[in-house]
Amino acid sequence: MRKIVVIGAGPAGVVAASYLAKKGYAAVVLEKEGFPRFVIGESLLPKCMEPLEEAGLMASLLEKGYQKKLGASYYNRKNQNCTFLFSQQFSKSWDWTWNVQRVKFDQDLVDAAEANGVQFVFGSTVTAVTINGEIRNVTYQSDKGADSTIEAAFVIDASGYGRVLPKLFALDKPSIQKPRGAVFAHFVDQKRSGREGDDIFIYPFDDKNSWIWAIPFSDGTASVGLVSDTEQALDFAADDYREYLKFVQNFPLLHGRFAEAAYQRDPTSILGYSVGVKQMYGEGYVLCGNSTEFLDPVFSSGVTLATVSGLLAAKLVEKELNGETVDWQKDYEDEMKYGIEVFRSYVDGWYNGELQTIFFNPKINPLIKRQICSVLAGHVWDMENPFVKKHKTILATLAKVIHIENRTGESVELL
Repeated sequence: MRKIVVIGAGPAGVVAASYLAKKGYAAVVLEKEGFPRFVIGESLLPKCMEPLEEAGLMASLLEKGYQKKLGASYYNRKNQNCTFLFSQQFSKSWDWTWNVQRVKFDQDLVDAAEANGVQFVFGSTVTAVTINGEIRNVTYQSDKGADSTIEAAFVIDASGYGRVLPKLFALDKPSIQKPRGAVFAHFVDQKRSGREGDDIFIYPFDDKNSWIWAIPFSDGTASVGLVSDTEQALDFAADDYREYLKFVQNFPLLHGRFAEAAYQRDPTSILGYSVGVKQMYGEGYVLCGNSTEFLDPVFSSGVTLATVSGLLAAKLVEKELNGETVDWQKDYEDEMKYGIEVFRSYVDGWYNGELQTIFFNPKINPLIKRQICSVLAGHVWDMENPFVKKHKTILATLAKVIHIENRTGESVELL
């Protein structure tokens, strides 16, 4: 049985390993940390349900009772609301997904993958990967200090922020996104009501440069995070996160939801989270998930890109090991980069105000809203959707049309 080494036991790695194990390969996952462990990325998108299902993980996950997520709600500083319901999206797909506490969700993924035959080695730090023809040797050190080497037919790096192969093979490059930071905690969420119990809520502040998320979980708690430039994030984290707590308790658009709430998980922060990579593949290896690129958490793209890339990488590894020709540039890197660039257009549109102009236009065309909803649901490869196909220009064009209509009172055709 040919052996595949996967580095990292997050969603990208588990999806890849589970798919390959079900196809008859010996999938070994090396994970530096012990599980369960806390990580951010708690609000999923409908698109990621597809790779979870195809990797043979969904049946188990459906039994876990996660918070069902039906859509996403966005607010502006005038307390105007724009809600996108996934049941109304343009693309054909799942019309709901989950909000998840990653401590539990990632462990549940591991348990489901183990049932599919995946072997996990926790507390293992990869120290070297050597490529010699068809032999790939992966050397790792256990948490007890012992060194071991696995001979693999292929290596999949899903190490996330650990970025094992980008560091070993000098593949890192700076992100073109503006440096930002996130400060977040879990709160007891006893005052939620209505849609607050279903959706992720996004509230901008500081002239669109910063925003708050509130993500409800099924156990009556919620994740609350602030995203801003790194300097302001450091200010929120100062003095044992006192400024963060005060801001959340008094933020007017939250209407006192967390004014007296206790922490369920203490605050933490991540600074400069956006990263890039020079290439996503090489002889005998491929990168997926956050080992490739991470943009920004505003549209919850992380787990979707992780699961989609994990499944695609696994399918192409299977194809290559079966003796078929794989064009890794076209079939993998170009494909993943397209989705990343679509998300980037929407991230940029959020921070430059184009999306707020569109979201809070009271005359928004219902079809346009459905098409944008599909992007927010993660369908960033649906070329039938003009808001995917024309992502580089369409948001700016539509925002400009709205400004003209608001100024003149006349209808303008969107070309």
